[in-house]
Amino acid sequence: MEDLKQYPISIGEVIRARQMIATRMPVSQLIYYPILSQVLGFDVYVKHENQNVTGSFKIRGGLNVMAHIQAKGIAGVVTFSTGNHGLSVAYAAKQFGLPAIVVVPEGANPAKMRLMQAAGATVLARGKNFDESALVVADICTERGYYYIHPANEPHLINGVGSEFIEVLEQQPDINAVILPLGGGSEVAAASVVFQALKPQVEIYAVQAKASSAAYQSWKSQQICQSDNQTFAGGFATGTAYELTFGLYRRSLSDFVLLQENEILQGIALAGHYTHQLLEGAGASTLMAAIKLRTRLRGKKVMLQFSGANASSDEIQQAYGLPEFSQGIAHSNTFSLV
Repeated sequence: MEDLKQYPISIGEVIRARQMIATRMPVSQLIYYPILSQVLGFDVYVKHENQNVTGSFKIRGGLNVMAHIQAKGIAGVVTFSTGNHGLSVAYAAKQFGLPAIVVVPEGANPAKMRLMQAAGATVLARGKNFDESALVVADICTERGYYYIHPANEPHLINGVGSEFIEVLEQQPDINAVILPLGGGSEVAAASVVFQALKPQVEIYAVQAKASSAAYQSWKSQQICQSDNQTFAGGFATGTAYELTFGLYRRSLSDFVLLQENEILQGIALAGHYTHQLLEGAGASTLMAAIKLRTRLRGKKVMLQFSGANASSDEIQQAYGLPEFSQGIAHSNTFSLV
C-alpha cells in the first residue's frame, strides 16, 4: 500500500484523474460577478467548489484516491478529520463500495459527525486530540488492513484536486491570477502543478488565518514550521505545513495573505451579500484576500475560489450579524477602496 504514497504528481496524472472524476461529478461553475468586479477594480470570477457534493473541493481528491485504492483490492480506508476531508473520504468510499472509518477526537462537532455518518462512514470518537486519534488510526490499519488517507501527503488526492484548475483554464483561458485558501495545502499544491505546466504566467495567491499560520510561516522561511492553531475556521485549522504539499507550492506563490478572525467572518458576510452563497470561513476567505490585494490585481481577470460551504451555525450567525452582510463593501466603515 505504501506505493500509493510514492505515486507521481504531474500534469499527466491530473489529466488522467480529471477524466475519471468527470464521470462521477459535474464541472463546478465559474461565474463572473459584475458588481464585485466594479467595486474591486478587476474582473472577478468565482469557482464554486462550495456547490460540489459534500460542499467542498476535497471530493475531487477523495474520488481519485478511491479509484486507485479499489483497483489495488485494498479492504477499506481510514482517516482522521473533523471536517471536509472526512466528508470527502466518507462519500467517495461509498461511491466505490469501500468501507470507511473516520476517527474524530472526543467532543468533536456532532453536526459534522452526523454528516460523515450520513455520507456512509463509520465515525469513531477516540482520543482527546488529533495525536491520540492518530494512534487509533494506526491500530485500525494494522488490524484490518485498511489504507490510511492523509489529508495532505497523498499524491492521488493532489492529482484529483488538480482537476479543478483544468476546468478553470477551459472555462476562462485568459485568467491572470487565482486566490486560494491554504490549510493542509492540497489545493494550492495542485494549482501549482497545473498552472506551471499549462499557463505559468498565472499568479497564485494564498490566504490563511493569522491564528493558524503554519503554512505562511513555512513559506516565508522556506522550511516547514509549526505554529499555534487557534482559528475557528476549520479549513485553516492546522498547526504545521506538510512535506508533500509544501514542496509543490513553496516557490510558486506570488504572495500570501493573512486574515484576522474578524476578517474571516467579514468574508462570510460579504460572500453572502454579493453572491448569495452560504460559505464557511476558509471558503469565503478569498474574497477578503482580494480586497487586500485589489491594487496589485487592478485590471486583471482573477479567479476567487469558494472552497467550502460547511459552516457551523455559530459562524453564520456571527457573520450575518455584521454590517457587511447587509451593506457590502461600499457602505462599510471597515474598508477604504480609494
